[in-house]
Amino acid sequence: MRLPYPAIALGALLLGLLAGVLGYSDPYVLPWFMIFTATLASARGLGVGLGAAFLSTLLLLLFPGFELVAAALLLLSALLAHQVGESLRLAHRQAKHLARVQRLLAEALEALPQAEDRETLLRTFPERLAALGEGGHIGVWVPVREGFRLLASEPPLALDTIPATGVVGRAFREGKPIHVPDVRQEPAYISAPGHQALAELALPLLERGEVVAVLNVERNRPFSGEEVEGLTRFAQAVSLQLSRLADMEERRLLAELAQRMQSAATPEEAAQKALGLLLEVLRLESGTLWEARGSRLVALAYQGVKEPSLLQVIAEGLPYGVGLAWQVYESHSPFFTARYAEESRTVPALRNLGWRTFAALPIPSPGSPRARRVLVVGQREERLWRKAEEELLLSACRAVGLGLEGLTEKRRHQAVNQLFLELVERPLEELYQAILEEAIRQVPGSEAGSLLVLEGGEYRFQAVVGYDLEGLKAVRFSPEGMLFWYGRGEEEARRGEPRIMSVEDRPIPEISHQTAPPEVIDTTGRAKEIQANLCLPVPYKGEVLAYLNLDNLHDPKAFGEDSLHAAHYFAAPLATLLHEAKTRRLLEEAALTDPLTGLLNRRAFDRYFLEELKRAERYGYPLSLAILDLKGFKPVNDRLGHATGDLALMKVAEVLQRERRNGDRIFRWGGDEFAVLFPHTPKKGAIAAAYRYAQAIERLCFGEICLGVNIGVATYPEDGTTPDELLSAADTRMYQAKALGQAVVA
Repeated sequence: MRLPYPAIALGALLLGLLAGVLGYSDPYVLPWFMIFTATLASARGLGVGLGAAFLSTLLLLLFPGFELVAAALLLLSALLAHQVGESLRLAHRQAKHLARVQRLLAEALEALPQAEDRETLLRTFPERLAALGEGGHIGVWVPVREGFRLLASEPPLALDTIPATGVVGRAFREGKPIHVPDVRQEPAYISAPGHQALAELALPLLERGEVVAVLNVERNRPFSGEEVEGLTRFAQAVSLQLSRLADMEERRLLAELAQRMQSAATPEEAAQKALGLLLEVLRLESGTLWEARGSRLVALAYQGVKEPSLLQVIAEGLPYGVGLAWQVYESHSPFFTARYAEESRTVPALRNLGWRTFAALPIPSPGSPRARRVLVVGQREERLWRKAEEELLLSACRAVGLGLEGLTEKRRHQAVNQLFLELVERPLEELYQAILEEAIRQVPGSEAGSLLVLEGGEYRFQAVVGYDLEGLKAVRFSPEGMLFWYGRGEEEARRGEPRIMSVEDRPIPEISHQTAPPEVIDTTGRAKEIQANLCLPVPYKGEVLAYLNLDNLHDPKAFGEDSLHAAHYFAAPLATLLHEAKTRRLLEEAALTDPLTGLLNRRAFDRYFLEELKRAERYGYPLSLAILDLKGFKPVNDRLGHATGDLALMKVAEVLQRERRNGDRIFRWGGDEFAVLFPHTPKKGAIAAAYRYAQAIERLCFGEICLGVNIGVATYPEDGTTPDELLSAADTRMYQAKALGQAVVA
């Protein structure tokens, strides 16, 4: 044990004086005796002590009798020797310590590139830098919801988590080193059980500019400025390496994603491969890639889902507005949380399972106001999302979006090609429905729809999805009415330019009511439910043969530029189909049309009467029937000749067509008899129409002979429920009108 310096110095002085008093004045004895005391006083300053003794001896030889002066000089020399020795020893110790610190930091820096991932990198610090603790400890803390969790420590601590109020929390919040020379003066200091330190240094570790961990060093003596600077630079190097690892991980992920998606043949296969890779890289439990299809999000791919309640959700799809995935669909903004159960817009099945970590990200869709696809990943355990993870997921979603768009475009081509192949194999009526259903599948935002085809100068419903076709078949639209609905002019319609209409811009129900009976279009057509409509005119050689309507019943912003692009795919097959249908229809109409008057014939009457009666029975609306028998026709035929008789029949057909209401069907029954069907018309309305027909016919004269008519009216269901009953009732009343000399009897 080294004696205190003042005691050594005082002892040396007393020994020197005692030697003088006792008479040890021999010039050779006294100095060499003082060598011992000088050496003892200088405490390892042997060289200085010997020099002082030699100088004292020389003085005594030259000046005998000055023993006390020599002793004093020797004492001063000893003091100087001690001071110089202590300074040199301290400098040497500091140099050795700093050299050791630098060596440890250099070795730790050399090991940084060897770590292949973030967690391995962070876990290696405490062990490599353990010698810097000097009775304290070195730990790496990572943030959790309520504070910080100990990722690695040397030596191990009994403390696993700490609140965010301590020195570590300050370093994390402020993003800069926090040095506390004396923790006893630090109110926020958190001590571990069985551990007491004097000084603390907390160093934030950054990844792409975000603090992701804190390197904390505690020990029993203060940190020098050089140590603080060295450790700070080391933390900066670690931060650079963390950012480098994040960049490398992102590049590897994107390269692997591109390779996997290029090997996929379908969007579903690509989505499954991408999802599996993301879960593996991020070490997450499960995920789903959703695709918006009308009023539901449908699972394009899923992985890691085992719970029956979640499997049921995936099988059924997410209803509109349920879950945070729909929020991302609407906002196009990613959503990250470690408190899923506390969010307001959750999936009940997921919340009930205690899910915490959750992320929902939009898969970009060029030209779309909505996120057509949404990636959802997560796990039960709580996990704070790092900025690098968020950026990695966003980059991955962009890559996945590009891959899926290419495969979706390929699928559209295949679907359209298949429709062309089926043109010669399937009945036209089935193809109408097939094309409409395929359009709803392929056009983003579509949920329901209809196809109106031009027949006999009017547009009629030939296929619907989400609506009642039988109820809509009675509705007819004139070309002007369809242009009003289209809303963009005849020239654009002839060019086949699609348009989008939203309830946010135009009142869709009001426009519908101006083109069709509200009581029909609101019930069977659900006009009041339509939030957005995409209308595609289908032209052929300058004539608009049809209008394809695609609807969304939930989202006013369901359609975008991507929807218009996809809708164009169906113009060509529809135009080809409709041209073929038109050719067939002309042949069919020739068989159903009276060649003289151009009216539908008795064969057509039998067909349409049965169809309309079934429709009336199904939907409970009235159907009226009128049988017309001309008066005066026989005299015209007999007196003026058959040519004039034929002319008379043609004129009757003209006035009947002119007086015809929208929806009425007029037939030449044979000879001088005609028939009219009045869908959705009660008896009162049919009688009023019959009187107009009668008045128009009565104005026809040929020479001195004027025509007249006897009309019998019958109505479903009060006059009968079968074709025979209704025909019999109308025919009977027609003969009653003839017997009574009246125009109409009902």
